[in-house]
Amino acid sequence: MSAIAGIVHPGGREACWEDTWRLYEGLGHIPVDTTGMWKGDEAYFSCHAQWITPESVLEKLPFYEEESGLCITADAILDNREQLADQLQLSRADLDRLSDSELILRAYRRWGEDVASKLLGDFTFAIWDERKRKLFAARDIMGMRTLYYRLDGPRLSFCTLMGPLLGLHGVRKQLNETWLSEFLAIPEMFDSADIGSTVYQGVQQIPPAHTLTFHEGKLSLKQYHRWDEVEPLRLKSDGEYVEAFREVFAQAVDSRLRTHRQVAAALSGGLDSGAVVGFASGTLRKQGKQLNAYSYVPVSDFKDYTSRTLLADERPYIRSTVDHVGNIAENYLDFEGRSPLSEVDPWLEMMEMPYKYFENSFWIRGFYEKASLQNAGVLLTGARGNFTISWGPALDYYARLLKNGRWLRWIREMQQYSAHTGMPFTRIAKITGRKAYPSWFQKTSAGEAPAHPQMIHPDFAQKTGVLERLNTLIVLQGGARADAIKVRAQKFNNLAIANKNGAVATKCSLRYRAWERDPTSDARVVRFCLSVPIEQYVRNGTDRALVRRATSPELPDKVRLNQRVRGVQPADWLHRMIPDWNAFIAEMHDLCTDSRVAGILNTERIRTAMANIGEPRPELASHPDLRLMMHSLIVYRFMRQF
Repeated sequence: MSAIAGIVHPGGREACWEDTWRLYEGLGHIPVDTTGMWKGDEAYFSCHAQWITPESVLEKLPFYEEESGLCITADAILDNREQLADQLQLSRADLDRLSDSELILRAYRRWGEDVASKLLGDFTFAIWDERKRKLFAARDIMGMRTLYYRLDGPRLSFCTLMGPLLGLHGVRKQLNETWLSEFLAIPEMFDSADIGSTVYQGVQQIPPAHTLTFHEGKLSLKQYHRWDEVEPLRLKSDGEYVEAFREVFAQAVDSRLRTHRQVAAALSGGLDSGAVVGFASGTLRKQGKQLNAYSYVPVSDFKDYTSRTLLADERPYIRSTVDHVGNIAENYLDFEGRSPLSEVDPWLEMMEMPYKYFENSFWIRGFYEKASLQNAGVLLTGARGNFTISWGPALDYYARLLKNGRWLRWIREMQQYSAHTGMPFTRIAKITGRKAYPSWFQKTSAGEAPAHPQMIHPDFAQKTGVLERLNTLIVLQGGARADAIKVRAQKFNNLAIANKNGAVATKCSLRYRAWERDPTSDARVVRFCLSVPIEQYVRNGTDRALVRRATSPELPDKVRLNQRVRGVQPADWLHRMIPDWNAFIAEMHDLCTDSRVAGILNTERIRTAMANIGEPRPELASHPDLRLMMHSLIVYRFMRQF
C-alpha cells in the first residue's frame, strides 16, 4: 500500500535531515493518495501511501505514538486482523478503527521482536524506538514486499526501492559484480543465490521471512520462519481433505478481497487462476461487486505452430470458466504492437535491475495498466499455484512407486493416466523408468548437452569464482530431470525465488497503484498443501487431483478435468518481435563490440547464437539461443547505465 523510507543516524541530526528530502523526492514518481514525514532527533521516516484497503483511507503514516515513544512506517496489508484482535484482546469495534500499521504497532508492543512471526499477509515495516534508540524492521514470510537498506558508517538508510538510496549524500552508484556473476550464471528464473545482496554495491535487502535490528551501531538479521517442520495432515477420508482444502483456500481468497476499490484477476484457461476466480467471484457477488478478469490472447495474425497438446489461445477454456462462474467482466487483451523487445526499457526502469522473464513481460505489465485504468485496488493471481494448490507431479510419483516396488499400483496408475491424457503407456513407462533409475539410462542420455551457464564470459566467471559458489546448489545440478517431489520441498525455503517474486509484485504494484495478491502463496495455504499426503495429489491416473476434486462447484469439467492440453504463454512472443528483428540484430552486434560488456558477457557464444538462429520464425520461440540473446540484450541495456 505504500513506498516507505527512512534514515537512522545516531548523533547526526543535521546529517540525517540533509538526506531526508533526497529520499522523499526519490519516491516522487509513484502515484499516491497522500504522503507523510516524521522526524525525530536521530531518525527520519516517510511514506508515500496508496489507499487500497478501507482501513488505509486517511491512515496517518508515519505514525508516532507519544505514550510509547514508538514510530512506525509500513507497507502492509494484513490477512489475519481478526486473529490478532483476539490475541491482543481488542473488540471488533476497536479493530474497525485500527489501520494495519497501528495493529502492527500494538502487536510489537505485545510481542517485541517476535512480532513478525505473528503476522500474516504482505508486508514490510520499520519501527523506531525513540527511548531505546533502536530500529526494528521486518519482511513477510513469502517476501511479497521489498525493503532495501544501506549501512554507511553510523548511518542506516532504508527504502522500498533501491534508486532513492543511490541518491544519498556520499553514495556512488556502483555495479555489484558478485551479484551480476550469479545472475549470468544461474539458469533458473531467479537472480542471485545471495539472498541479501542486490545489483548495486552497498545496497542490501532484508530477505523474506527475516527481521532487521539496528542498535548502537550494530546491524543484525534474523530469520523468523522456515518450512522445515510441517506436521503431516492425516484425515479419515478424501472428502475431509477436500473440505479442509476449500476452507483454507476460501479464507486465503476472501482475505485478499479487502479493498474499497474494484477487484481484478489474471485468468488463463488453467486450474490455478480459475480456482482463484471461482472462489473470489462468489464473495464479490455478495459484496455487490463484479470481478474484472484479464486474459492474454495472441495477436490476430499469429498462426499457432504448437503441438496438439499445447494451446496458444486459451479462449475456449477461459470462456468456459467465465460462463460457469458468472459475475465476471471479461477482458481479452492481445497488446498488439508490444513485444518483449519494446518492454525492455520500461521494465529496467521499473525493476531497477536486469530480469529474465522477458517472454511474459508485455502482458504482465499490461494487466497492471488495465487494472489501474479500471480503478482496481487488487489484482488477484494464482502465480505460485503449481507448487501449492495444483501440485501433483504424476510421473515423478509413478517413479517413486516403481522404486518402492509397488508395481501393481504403478501399472494401474499408468494405465489410467494414459487413458486420461492420451499419452501412450509405453512412453509413460519409459519416462518413469528413467526418473526412477537414471543411472541405467546414462548411455541413452549421453548425447544430451548438459545444462551449463552460457551467458557469462569464462574470464568473468573465473574472476568472481561464481561457478564454485554455485556448484552445490540445485540450480546447476537438477535440470529437467530433477525430482519434482524433492524440488517442491526445497522451493519454499529457497528465498532467492521469493526475492524475485516479491520484487516483481512490489514494483509493478507501486507503479500502477494495484496490489498483486496471490492466494496460492498464502502462508496458510502453503502450510496446508505441504502437510497433505502425495496420494491426495496424484491418484487414479489424475495429476493435480486435490484441486480438481475440490473445485467441482467453481470450475466447469472442461477445465477442471482437462489433462490433454495445457496453455502456453506467450507462444507469439517471437512473432511480435519480427517487425523489429533487424534493429534487434543490430543491437546484438553492438553488444558484441562494446567494451562495457567485454569480458563479462560471453560475446563469442552470443555470436554463435545469432548465426544459429539466422532468419526468425515464430516456432523458434523456445530455442535456447534466442533466450540467450534476449537475456544478454537486457543485461547489456542495463549495464549501459554505468
